[in-house]
This record gives sequence, structure tokens and C-alpha cells, in this order.
Amino acid sequence: MNKLFLFFFFSISAFSLAQTVITGKVSDDGGQPIPSASVTVEEPGKDAILAFSITNSKGEYKVTFTSNEPNIELKIKAFNQKSILRTVKNQNQSIDFKMDSDATEIKEVKLKSKIITKKGDTISYDLKAFESKSDRTLADVLKKLPGVEVNKDGSILYQGEPINKFYVNGKDLMEGGYGTINNSLPKDAVQKVEVMENHQPVKILQDKVPSQNAAINVKLKKTVTMTGRGEVGAGFDPLLWNVKLTPMFFGQKNQWVVNYKANNNGETVEKEGNLLAFGNRFEGRRVQAAQTSWISVESADTPNLPEKRYLMNNVHFFSANVLTNPFKNKEWELKASASYSNNTVSRDSYFETVYSPSNIFPDGLTVSQDISNKFHTNSSKAELIFSKNAKKGFFKNTTTWNGFWNADRADASRISETGTKTGAEAIESPTGSFQNSLSTIIPWKEKLVNFMSYLNFKNDRQTLNVNPGSYSYNANSFPEADHYEQLQQNIGLRTVEVNHSASVGFTYKKWTLTPEVGLNLSFNNMNSLLSGSNSGSFNSLGDTFRNDLHWNQLQPYSQIGFNYKNNALNFNLTLPMNFYGIDYQDEVRNVSREISKTVFEPSMFLSYDFASFFKIWAFGNINYNFGNFGSLYGGYLLTNPLNVSIRNSALPENINRSIGSRLEYRNPLNNLFFNVGYSFNNSTNNLIANRTISGNGNAVEMIAFKNSPVSQNERAEIGKYFPKFKSNISTSFTNRDSNSFSMLFGAVQESKNNGQTFGFKFNNTYFSWMSLDYNISMSWNQNKNLTTNTQFKTSGWNHNLALFVYPFENHTIGFNWDDVSSKTLNESYRNAFYDLSYQYTWAKKKIDFELKWLNIADKKLYEVIAVDAATNSISRTAINIRPSQVMFTVKFNFK
Repeated sequence: MNKLFLFFFFSISAFSLAQTVITGKVSDDGGQPIPSASVTVEEPGKDAILAFSITNSKGEYKVTFTSNEPNIELKIKAFNQKSILRTVKNQNQSIDFKMDSDATEIKEVKLKSKIITKKGDTISYDLKAFESKSDRTLADVLKKLPGVEVNKDGSILYQGEPINKFYVNGKDLMEGGYGTINNSLPKDAVQKVEVMENHQPVKILQDKVPSQNAAINVKLKKTVTMTGRGEVGAGFDPLLWNVKLTPMFFGQKNQWVVNYKANNNGETVEKEGNLLAFGNRFEGRRVQAAQTSWISVESADTPNLPEKRYLMNNVHFFSANVLTNPFKNKEWELKASASYSNNTVSRDSYFETVYSPSNIFPDGLTVSQDISNKFHTNSSKAELIFSKNAKKGFFKNTTTWNGFWNADRADASRISETGTKTGAEAIESPTGSFQNSLSTIIPWKEKLVNFMSYLNFKNDRQTLNVNPGSYSYNANSFPEADHYEQLQQNIGLRTVEVNHSASVGFTYKKWTLTPEVGLNLSFNNMNSLLSGSNSGSFNSLGDTFRNDLHWNQLQPYSQIGFNYKNNALNFNLTLPMNFYGIDYQDEVRNVSREISKTVFEPSMFLSYDFASFFKIWAFGNINYNFGNFGSLYGGYLLTNPLNVSIRNSALPENINRSIGSRLEYRNPLNNLFFNVGYSFNNSTNNLIANRTISGNGNAVEMIAFKNSPVSQNERAEIGKYFPKFKSNISTSFTNRDSNSFSMLFGAVQESKNNGQTFGFKFNNTYFSWMSLDYNISMSWNQNKNLTTNTQFKTSGWNHNLALFVYPFENHTIGFNWDDVSSKTLNESYRNAFYDLSYQYTWAKKKIDFELKWLNIADKKLYEVIAVDAATNSISRTAINIRPSQVMFTVKFNFK
């Protein structure tokens, strides 16, 4: 650990010591300063630019660079002035330049905008340079920008890290749930996309508290824009339909988005409103509400494919977001949003697990399962946000209500050495939650005072039924189950969470010192009962399968934060002292456990810009975890029909230590972006899960055993856009090493895992008659059980090809190819899918008519193989996917 810290320290020191800084002033022959003059640094005889600067209104410039040459060349250029080229020594110095007038007669002017420009911490992309004729929405083009990635869930990454804000014309209408705009904003309405690096969203904290995340601002062509996107489609085999209606309005005072989407053709739309960006901690607390699911039915597997290949759905999703300035003072904003989704998903899979002969299974063991699911989801959300974000003060109050009414079903069969068993499973799980978050920052003389408050109330109820009871029979845990026609697991969960904090910010020059005190309270109750029925009435299986517990947590804390920010360096060091007071009470067994500990949990991050285009990051933290609600329960719980779990142990005590560093290069002059990074993680745990596996089911209990898993990750990514060829190319490579500990039948197993992933992306729009997008990801994995000295190797690749040909104006022929392969030992599976489409565009009305044939080969199963060295097993899985289908769709913009 110490060696790693020294490595990062000396790395940063080396960068700092090797840099040269040249400053000065540029003026005309009359002594007047020349603003907007360009100053570039090059090595003699070379055409590569080391650094550049633009003079400010006073004619001042500053260039920082790294070079081993004894001399360097300075080039100064300005409009209506004679250019200057001077060779100077490679040393820190101040040089002033006086430029002679040179009036230029302009015969013809051709304006040619740069596709990528950089000003300060903002990088701007001209979308026109990256789009193809087949692109229609912002998301279609955004994924092609150098340095930008778009994940499957719609979240956006910049230089491999998630963004913290998504703005449209500088306003944050969606408050982190930006998927709707990203997927439905027509690209023709967008002028450019801005990436704001080191973005601090709270204006009063800008230049005081640094941020390590970037934000995206979408600048529209018009300050007042009425736009949006719509689709209506139908198809067959089976009967298919698809509706998307998303009108939008973006004005200077008001913004709104209304969204209705429904389909049964395998497209997920209900997750568009999920929180993908969480802003800044000083804005208050934002969480993605979800059910606390302690129990579940057995669930069929999902394949590593685009969801359109396998999702058997029937979904309706509605959402509305509104932003307005209620007062004349435009710094105050009122935002309201509401959403509702109703979804039914069908899923079927078959899998077989073979455990090789060993000390645990002398004769080996083979277990196979066939599962068919119906997942019924109903959820709603309402949110009201009132905020003021100004240079002289900050206020934000967020009130959120969430409701879930889910019902899941499963029909399952299991074959093992004990024979064949079938079971019908059902779970009902209504949930309601209420949250309110308040944060305000008030300037007081030269200080900033921050108050934050958060309240969360949540109530979950879950009821799991299994018929017959013998399907869940496990001799190690509850042989009584074999006597019942039906088992019913009931569980009720109640949580009240309260967080309060206050801090004061002291600013001195570039430093901000922030002492903070806070109090976090959490009150939790859980009641559970496992019952059996033979004649319609349920009888308890006894206190062994009953829980009535309380988990209450008190956490006062104090911390001090040190922040430094200038043009090149961002530094944050937080030094908290946290007190953890946990009280666990088991009313059934009259058992209590307590913990009272004060711990030091420091965290640090640093970023430094140098040589104009480079940035280096370093971060580290130490965290303690003494468990949470659900870490302990003394009665057995049927977590799903084949798994019985008990957590009757000491309180968990886990320590996690993480460090890492990342080097970035962003050069808009040659459209080149790359980053390399390293992270190291070490944990110390006092408990381990002991699994008991049999053909009748599994049992899990927590055992006291100190273990220290370690993991490290190395990552590199490089991307470049070639304007001459209208091509964007990027590659990435990741190496992961980790070790882990598990316990099987009371025997400790240590496993070591090594894996590599290589990715390549390419898109090209050079030809007027064709555009191409190609992505491939290749992986290699080695999983070794150090205890039994068994080893498995797996590999696979996943690629996607999207080819569009434009044989005539307004006509588009598309071909899509998804291919997934997995291999281990002497077995391999390959899953290939092909799509064909034809689209005619009514250019005058901007309407597209599309005919698409999906899964031309009519492949009905996805097959994959996986290994687990810890249990010395191989699993083979076959998953039902969507058959061949044809869709006709009409697509249009609202304006």
C-alpha cells in the first residue's frame, strides 16, 4: 500500500518538475494590448504543437508544456498583424512580444467552423461533423463523439466517468433522469454539445469547492424551441405494436417534456426516467427509489444481448416534466414531474449445473432447472423541486413520493439425484416511500453556511407462496416443509431515515476550509413468518422460521474539508471522524447486539492540468462498514423457494481501502482523446457466507472468518476523429485481477480471478452513399480455486455491425448484425442475429417510413456456458428469445 502511494506521489512530482512555464504580454506597434492572439509552442523541426494559449483582454498569455529539447519555438498570430516566430530557451521565463501591423485584403471569405473547440474547461462538439444520414436523435450522434460513451442504460460517460449534470440551454429540467431527452430530442434541433469539465453545479461554490465530474450542456439552434419525436408502428409474429410520443418545449423561462411510450416489441422505455446523474452533495440527497426485496421467486436468466433480442414485454409508460421561473427573479426555479409505468415481462430459461467429483461431492452432482416467469410491474413517482442557484446563495428542496405494486410469478421444475419436482411460485410486493431533501447555502460575511436535511420513510410488504411445499424441501433446514401442500413466506419492512448536517466555509485566496457536523439516524423493523397450509388455512412452522427484529443506528460525525482550486489544480481532502452506534434487537429470541465505534474515514482527490492538453487524477479513501438493515436475522428466511438463509452471527465489521490514478489527454486541435487509469482495492471482513448445496436446494448462513479480498484494475482508452475521412476510431483495454473467499459446506475456498477485455469502436460517414458503425468487445477470463487447485478458462466476444446504404436520395437500406460467442474447455456457443430494414424519408414533411425484419434467421434460443472454480462446477444455460418478426413504423418530428 505504501509503495503505491509513493508511486503516485513521485509520478505527480515528476510531472510538476518537468514542466516549463512561459508568460508574457502581446501588444501592437502602438503599445496597445492585442486580445485573442494565439500563442503556440513547438519543438524545432517538428510540426506537433506542445501547448497553446489565447491572450486575454489585457494581451496576457501563459503556456505550460513539457519538452526535453534545449530550445523551443514560439509562434504568435493575430488578425491584421504580422506573425512572429521566435526560438527561445526551454526554461521558465517571461517574454513580451510587439507585433507589426499588416492589414490583410480579403477577397473572399469562407467560414469553416472547427468540429471540436476548447475554451477553458468547456469542450464543444459540432454535431454535424459526426452524424450520419441514418441518425435521428441526440443519442444516435452522442455515442460517436470522441471521449464520450453511452451505456446500455442510457447513462453518459466522459473519459470513462459518469457525468453529474445534463443541461439543455443551461437548464437542468430532468434532474438526472435525462434518458427521455437523450432518446427523443431530434438531432436537427441541436446546434452543439458542450462538455464542461470539472463542473461544479452549485454556483456559489464555483472557484471554491472543486469537482471531479463533467457535465453536458445541449445548446439548441433556437432559444425558444418546440420540438420532439414520435413513432407509431405495428408488426406480426406475434402481433406487435409500438407507440412513442414525446413533445418538448424549451424556452427562456419555461421548459417541459411530455412522454408516452408503449410497446410489446422488446424495447425498454420505463427506465428512461431513472436517475442517471446525481449532481453534487451540496444539492441535497438524491436516490433512485427501489423496492427492498429480501425474498423473490426463482428467476429465469437473461442473455448478454441487446434487450430487443429477448425481452418479451407489454409496457405502458407515461411521464411529464415541467420547469418554470415562478418569480421575476429568474434565479428561482420550480420543477415538477410525474410518471407511471405498467409492464408485464415473460421470461423462460433452462440451465444445468454439473458439480465435478470432489471431497464435497464424491460422486459429483448434476442439477437442472426449467423456469418460466411472468413479472408484473406497476410503479408511480411524483416529485416537486423548488430551488435557487445563484452566485450569492443556494436553496433546494426536493419532495419525492414513490409507489410500487409488483406481482411476480414462476413455474419451475428441478431434476436432481432425488428425482423431479415442480412448483408454482407467486410473490406480491407493494411498497411506498416518501423522501424530502433540503439544502441551503447562505453567505455570511466572508463565510458560507450550509444546512442540509433529509427524511426518508419507506414501507415494504412481501408475500411469497410456493406450491407444493415439498418443492422447497431441504433436509438441512426445514424438513417440515415436506408435510405441506403450500408454503407462505411473509415479510414486512419499515424504515425511517433522518440526516441533518451543518457546515461553514472559510475562504482564503485559493483555499476553502469547510468544517462540518452532522447526525444520521436510522430506525428499522422487520417481521417475518414462514407458514404451511394443507387445507387453505396457514399454520406457522414455529419460531425457528419467525423474525421480529429492530435495527437502529445512530451516527453523529464531524469532519473538515480542505479545498484548493486554481486554473490548473483542483484538490480536495476530507477528514471525517464518524461514530457508529448500532443497536440490534431480536424480540423472538431475546437477543441483542450493540456496537459503538469511532473511526477515521479520510478521502482525497486531486486533478492537475498541464501542458494544455493533459490532466492527471489521483484519489484515495478508507471506509468502514458495520452492516446495515438485513445484515442480521436470527430466524430462517425463505429468500426464494430453493434458498434458506439465516444471519445469526456477530455484527459485520468491514474495512475498505481504495486508491487510484488516471491520466487524461484531450486535444481538440487534432481531435485526439485518451486516458489510462489504475485502481487498487483491499477489504478486511470478519464474516463469510457458508453455503450448503444439495439437489433439494441451498442454505446460507454467516460464519465468523476473517478474510481480505484484494482487487486491482488497469484501464486504457484512446479515441481519435479523422475529419478528412469522417471517421471516429477508439480502442479500450482493461485488465482485472482479484482474489475472493467463500465457504462451502464449512470449508474455506480461496479463488483467484484474472480477466482482460478489449474493445474497438469505429464509425464512418465518408461516403455519401454509406455509413458504418462497428463495435466489438473481446474478453478472456481465468478462474482458479487455490484451495483445490482447479482452474477454468473462458473467453468470448460480442460484436455489432450497423451498415446503412443510401442508393437514392431519401432511401435507406440498413443491415444489422449482432454476434455473441462464449467458450470454455472444449465447449463453445455462438449466437448470431441479423436484421434488415428499408426506410423512405418524406423530406418535405420530415417523416420516415420504415420496414424492418428482425432476427432473419429465426433463432429461438440463446446458449451460453459459465464456470465457477469455487464450487468446481460448469453451468450451461439456454434462454428463450424473440422469434423472427416484421415491423412497419412511421417516425416524425413534432416540429
